[in-house]
Amino acid sequence: MKTIYLLGALALPAISACNMVKPPEQARLQKEPVNGVYSYQLANGMDVLVKPDHRSPVVVSQVWYKVGGSYEQRVTGVSHVLEHMMFKGTPTHPAGKFSEIIAANGGSENAFTGMDYTAYFQRIAADRLEICLQLEADRMRNLVLDESEFKKEVEVVKEERRMRTDDDPTALTYEHFNAVAYTSSTYGQPIIGWMDDLNTMSIQDMRDWYATWYAPNNATLVVAGDVEPEAVLALAKKYFGPLKPSTLTPPRPRQEVTQQGERRLVVKVPAEVPYLIMGYKVPVLNTLASNNAEPWEAYALDVLAGVLDGGNSSRLASELIRGQSIASSAGAGYDLYARQDNLFMLDASPTGDTTVAQLEKALREQINKIQNQPPSQSEMERVKAQVMASTVYEQDSVFYQAMQLGTLQTVGLGWQKKADYLNSIQAITAEQVQAVARKYLTPERLTVAQLEPLPIDPKQPPRMHNAGGGHVR
Repeated sequence: MKTIYLLGALALPAISACNMVKPPEQARLQKEPVNGVYSYQLANGMDVLVKPDHRSPVVVSQVWYKVGGSYEQRVTGVSHVLEHMMFKGTPTHPAGKFSEIIAANGGSENAFTGMDYTAYFQRIAADRLEICLQLEADRMRNLVLDESEFKKEVEVVKEERRMRTDDDPTALTYEHFNAVAYTSSTYGQPIIGWMDDLNTMSIQDMRDWYATWYAPNNATLVVAGDVEPEAVLALAKKYFGPLKPSTLTPPRPRQEVTQQGERRLVVKVPAEVPYLIMGYKVPVLNTLASNNAEPWEAYALDVLAGVLDGGNSSRLASELIRGQSIASSAGAGYDLYARQDNLFMLDASPTGDTTVAQLEKALREQINKIQNQPPSQSEMERVKAQVMASTVYEQDSVFYQAMQLGTLQTVGLGWQKKADYLNSIQAITAEQVQAVARKYLTPERLTVAQLEPLPIDPKQPPRMHNAGGGHVR
């Protein structure tokens, strides 16, 4: 039988005194929940969000930092490499001890890096939450950044890049597509970093990045599960409250320059099938005001993505995949919760003798249809029903509930914004969907990338993985 140790039995050492200050007298307390969420802010500026869910005696603990790939303006990939280094130990918890303690208590842990955030999480029995918070508080300010460990870990990341990008034709096409689509925005650079930056990255880059961004006033603790809010606040004050805040300087704004015409690129690498990506520059909730856009436009773009790609009844599935049988896969996507202006994306792979040019023409025809004729009532009802269903189903996942809160708080929208989503989507009209298609899905906003397959070396077949997304340790 596996032995489970309690916090007291582990006799964990106290957090190093080098980053301690006198504990604050109290935190700012929100006594009543808003949409089931309790919100606090510690005296050192750290946000604490608690979402009680008593259906199962488990808890999810997440610490989110406001830093990711889009914050990098000198060395790309540094956020992701630092995420790896965060598991290399502190003076009181040597390398490997963090994971060992969590596993010994029946929990699991990991981390992920995105464009706009880096987050660390644990899933564990509710009565072991204190373990997670003590360990996270320790490595927030006391991480040991050893040069020999860094040299080993950066090699791990370089191999990850080879596997997930360099040896994956679709991922490599996606990376080159982003680099062409964005001129000045940091969204044009890869989360994992360019290989040249990984080759030249130094331990000092790690130390500078850690000292700059890993601080309580740049972090949010999200706890969801079988917990009592006051007890979570007490633990947060105990472990995170004594940590000193940092003087934070927001990253220099990198507003994307106005695109003046359609951009195109062809990526030629060994691959089995062609691949097509199309992306239109669009605003997101965070940037509507700076784009002089209406408040509803981001939600209308989200509905537009659902009309095109929202299950088997969506237009791309019913017309391109099943109807005309010219695409083996086709999709559309839009992230209204990004921190900076983003892209409305379309991608597809052709079938049989269909050419990429024919596939692109078919995708453009789908856009033209919506620009010329609003979606039907049945299409709007389908998308809204799907949104309502997903809003209900997502409550089944404690982890996903925490993810939503952490994401919104970290990108600057505020966790309360989630409550607006369902009603905002339900209020969108077919005419508004047509309006954003006309306004934003235009040639001068478009970038098109094509993967043109080269013959595959039978001794080195390409490895297929998902393109884009965050990197998980």
